[in-house]
Order: sequence, then structure tokens, then C-alpha cells
Amino acid sequence: MKSPTWFLSSLDSKDRKLLLWCLGTAAVLAIAAGFLLPNGDNNENRLPSTYLSWRHGALAAYETLVRSGYPVERWERPLAELALSAGPGTVVVFAEPFSREVDDIKAVRQILEHGGRVLATGYGGGYILPGGATAPPRDFNFAACQLEPEGLDSLASSGEAWMIPEATWTVGNPNDRVQYSCAGQPAVVEYDWGDGHVVWWASSTPLENGSLARAANLDLLLNSLGPREGKHFYWDESLHGEIRSTWTYAGGPALTLLRIGVALLVVLVLFSFSRRSGPVRELPAAVRATPVEFVEALGSLYRNAGASTTAVAIAWERFRRQALRLCGMRGERVDAAQISAMLQRRFPGLDEALEADLKACEETAGLDEVHPKEALRLVQLLAAQMEKLKAAARPGVLNAVAKAEEVHSNSQERAE
Repeated sequence: MKSPTWFLSSLDSKDRKLLLWCLGTAAVLAIAAGFLLPNGDNNENRLPSTYLSWRHGALAAYETLVRSGYPVERWERPLAELALSAGPGTVVVFAEPFSREVDDIKAVRQILEHGGRVLATGYGGGYILPGGATAPPRDFNFAACQLEPEGLDSLASSGEAWMIPEATWTVGNPNDRVQYSCAGQPAVVEYDWGDGHVVWWASSTPLENGSLARAANLDLLLNSLGPREGKHFYWDESLHGEIRSTWTYAGGPALTLLRIGVALLVVLVLFSFSRRSGPVRELPAAVRATPVEFVEALGSLYRNAGASTTAVAIAWERFRRQALRLCGMRGERVDAAQISAMLQRRFPGLDEALEADLKACEETAGLDEVHPKEALRLVQLLAAQMEKLKAAARPGVLNAVAKAEEVHSNSQERAE
């Protein structure tokens, strides 16, 4: 795989190739997942969820209630939160719930004790009901059954209804009233519990998308929910396998992508550090000696030897010889006062503090010990006076002669 040089040209060629391989692999995996993962929203999914639009879903029933003016909403948070605010105006639909949790059963009991109304379907719906007596059907029949009205209440007069029973109700409690039956087995049962009311169906077939419009199935649903005036309806989705809470919204696709990104970052770091142990580019070769290193080495020698006066003496001798050459005198032993007088006569524009500075340097050069800071100050003074002296010197032959003499003097100093 030859990677284009224009793509992320700042990266190393090996890093760019590795990144392209990772991107290609991620794209292939995403396409494969889209084709191979099963689709949960099809006719094989028997969950009567209000989010599913296929045969066994309950989206049509939910949308019908919304368009008919029912104040209905989906409930996706923990059921205990709904139980705290439940009252006589609360109606909850549990379509094929799946839960064995004690907290959920307790929450349903609290809703009924507060005067709420509950519609539950299937074996799981009867399990979470207080006083429930559900049992598997005695005769397995996978064909739709026309329900036979048996009760005397208004629910039994809903009309012709069809259902595929998935459970039955054990009759024995005088409070239970069977409103419809299928092949002699209870299919629709209602009873009172505390201040609340319970309606149980043997299955959720009448409210599913594929059966809602058949016969009077919609009327059975509306009569099971009761009148809408002064009521608020909740269609429970929390017992369909996913319970939403405050922390749930921190998850979802964003958290999944974050986990995948962190994993890929770890893999890239491992590949980057495992396939090489050195830098990408070689470091430039270090220069063996530089002027700064020479100055530092020389300074450390003077510091270790305590030879601050030596540095001042060398700087003073160099200034003295340069001044004598400019004045046309060689080899004479003259002191600082005489040198200052000669320079003042030869170059009238020099600094007035020249004599004081030269005397201080001459005196310090003869001492045995001086503080390094004082020595540095005197050397800097001599350097400044030397610059002023060179600036005051006339251009022409004098400068050329002085330069030749300086070269000759430097060779003698090195020899000495």
C-alpha cells in the first residue's frame, strides 16, 4: 500500500502508512457491522415497543393515542420515580414487561395503592401485578383467537376482539372478573387493588401494529385504559430491557465512540513506541569546541586557581602595550599616570576618568588576591577605555602601523 505524499506530509512515511491502514480497517469494520449485525426492528422482534413500526411493535397504538388527544408519554426512567408521583389520575401501560426485580414489583403496587390504573399484558405483565395469578397456557395455540365476552362490565362490551394468548389466569379469587376468554381460558381479567384498578391481557396482540385495526381491538384498548378526562397516561419502556436514568444520557453513541477512540489511541501509541526506540531524525553532530565553551573553560580555570589578579594583570599589560604603540613608544616602563598623560596629550578627547581607571588596574594587578566581581569590573573598564582609544585614533598610516605593531606584539605575547 503506497500512501500519497500530499496527505499529512508532516508525518513520517511509516506513521502515515500506519494511520492509513487504521482508517481503512475502521471503514471496513463499520461497513461489515452494518451488513452483518441483525436488525432489531423487523417482524422477528416480538417486543411491543412504541419505537417499533413493524408487525409486533406498538408505534401505531401510541401515535393513535397522541393524535386522539390523550395526554400520553413514554416512560424510560426507573419505575420507582413514577411511583412517587402517581395518583388517581395516573394510567400506566405495561406491554409485555420483562422484569423480576423486587423494586419494580413494589413500584407497581405503590402506583395502585395511590389510586392509579394499570394495563399489563402477557405472562410478564401478570408477574409484576400484585395478586397476579398468571400461568402458562394449558393449550398451545399459535393462531389468532376470537375472544368471547363473559363479563358484565363495560369492558366486556368492547366488541369483537382477536388475540394470540401467551398466558392464562388462574381463577380463584372472587375479586377477579374475567371479561373475555379464549377457548375457555381467561384472556382479559380486571380487578381492584387498594384504591387502584388492574386490567390484564393474555397477550399484547390487540395493541400491536399488525392487529390494532382488526375488528374492535382498538376499542378494547381504549376501554382498558378508561376515560381520558383528568388522566395522564404513561407507556412504560423502562421494563423492555433498558432503564434510563440521569447517568444514561452520559452513555450512548458518544461514550461508545470515546471508548473506541481511546482504544485506537492506545494501539497507535504502542505501535509507535514498539517499532522503534530512537528518534525519527538523527541529532546533528555536536561541535567539539565553540568560543563559548572555550570562554567557560578558561573562566573555570581562573575560578579554580583563584587567579583573579592574573586576569586583571593580563588585561592591564595588553592595554599598556597598545597605548605605548599608539604613542610611538616601545618597551618603556611607565606607570599608569604617565600613560594617561601621554594619551591625553596625543588624543585630547579621551575620558577624564582614564587616569583613575588605569591607576586602579595597575594597583590591583600587583595585589595577591582580589574579589572576582571587582576583577571583572576592572577588566570591563579597560575594555571600554580601549574602545574609546581606538575610536579617537586617527585613520591612515598610524592605524596601519599600529595594526602591524599589534600583530608583532601579539606574536611576542604568545611566545612569552
